[in-house]
Amino acid sequence: TAQETMPGTSLEGSRPTYTYKVVLLGSMSVGKSSLAYRYVKNDFREFLPTVGCSFFTQTLNLQAATVKFEIWDTAGQEKYQSVCHLYYRNAHAALLVYDIANKETLRRAKLWLEELEKKFLPDEIVIALVGNKTDLAAEREVTTEEGAEFARTKGLLFMETSAKSNHQVNDIFMATVQELLRREKEKAPAPSPHGRSTVDLQEGTPKRRCC
Repeated sequence: TAQETMPGTSLEGSRPTYTYKVVLLGSMSVGKSSLAYRYVKNDFREFLPTVGCSFFTQTLNLQAATVKFEIWDTAGQEKYQSVCHLYYRNAHAALLVYDIANKETLRRAKLWLEELEKKFLPDEIVIALVGNKTDLAAEREVTTEEGAEFARTKGLLFMETSAKSNHQVNDIFMATVQELLRREKEKAPAPSPHGRSTVDLQEGTPKRRCC
């Protein structure tokens, strides 16, 4: 479960802390590592292909909660695909990344989505479709409308980004966080603002989330 129990959550002003595992999926060379690096370090690097998996962490202190992101960057090579299900086991969110200048990478992103749909129920994972490399607009093979339409039909978040020019990189991670927190709110019964001064319907009932 994403939620960590916080001592003294009844104190006013204390925020819950959530740890979320986010996986980056997509073909080789679509810029998954560069996106993660730009988001965490606010810098750009051309990366050599990731071997297996690399790992980044980021902590966000938001008004509603403290969010700890564990960002798993997976290799895009076919030979690693058989072990990749280990990377996205227990993931809370997935970014499906394609390269706007390479139509084939969108087709591969759709295959990754099929894999995720086999492993997760729709409400178990937040999925975002990310069209990276908007800095290559002159070589574009996938229109913004095509990406947006596919995302809409599948109920995915959608954004186009550029790790190189830092276009909307932070935005897509923030949109993912907001959707995770929105779902967290939906699952949890609203706590009384004044301790037990109102009827506590939770009293004596087991916690709803166990594992």
